[in-house]
Amino acid sequence: MPLSSFDFQQARVKQVLFKSRLRSVLYGVREAEPALFSLAENPLGQWIQTVLKPQAAGQPAVRELEHVLQRMLNTGQDLATRYQRGHLEEARAGLDQVNVFSDQIETLLTSLERAA
Repeated sequence: MPLSSFDFQQARVKQVLFKSRLRSVLYGVREAEPALFSLAENPLGQWIQTVLKPQAAGQPAVRELEHVLQRMLNTGQDLATRYQRGHLEEARAGLDQVNVFSDQIETLLTSLERAA
């Protein structure tokens, strides 16, 4: 079945969910679970594997999307580590970089959605 706008909306929600969970970690609301930063366990990473790749694996934007997501997860993990070491403001300031990756992901999702 071809990808629909609903599929891409799900991906966008999953990305917002990651950013919300990360923000909760950096503001002391929840603990940083290793699964939060795992590409295989991240909801958007799972969506890429189970929904996007079966339909559009050959498109370069799919590989780029996965790469940018991995960089965002790595950055998030680094920020959580900084927070745990007591560098609260430094960790929270790093959310700007997460937002840059998020914007890149949004651009890639829009491009893939148009191509679908």
